[in-house]
Amino acid sequence: MISLLKYLKPYKLQVILVAVFTLLSSVLELYLPTLMADVVDVGIVNGDMPFILRTGGWMIACSLLAIIMTVGKAFFASKTALGFGRDIRRKLFVKVEHYSMDEFGKIGSASLITRTTNDVKQVQDVLNMMLSLMTRAPLMLVGGIVLAVSRDAKLSIIFLAALPILAGLIFLITRKAVPLFGVLQKKTDRLNLVLREGLTG
Repeated sequence: MISLLKYLKPYKLQVILVAVFTLLSSVLELYLPTLMADVVDVGIVNGDMPFILRTGGWMIACSLLAIIMTVGKAFFASKTALGFGRDIRRKLFVKVEHYSMDEFGKIGSASLITRTTNDVKQVQDVLNMMLSLMTRAPLMLVGGIVLAVSRDAKLSIIFLAALPILAGLIFLITRKAVPLFGVLQKKTDRLNLVLREGLTG
């Protein structure tokens, strides 16, 4: 996957826009609980209705802006992933065109079909997920910890206890899931072979 990142060069602007939209949406989403805490701690405790209404207005504005940023992030992430997949598919097709008959026989038509369709689609989906989620997760993690510590340092110790547990769960799930991709690959090749034989007779 890392070796394929060179095909992202034509999409630098879109990637930067995804990062900017992700940063802004994360900041806005993290700011909402702070505003809600102010409503409870200041507005409700003191019975200050104008403060509650004013802060509620800010919460609505932040929510609307967060939605706009999230939609923009999803748009540019999808556009980048689609263009990335198209470029890889084109390069792969050109490469396959220059294969000899021996290479075709060695790899197999079913496997080549899988490489140019299903595999490229999976890489495209992974890139879309990376742009949409993996850039957001660290921001939310760091921002959440900073806000938690600033609000209640003692209570934020829960994060330190939860992190090793979450890391262990992610490791176990990944360890179980990775071998399944190889099984899926073989089954997809077999499915393409059967379908191709059925269509060609």
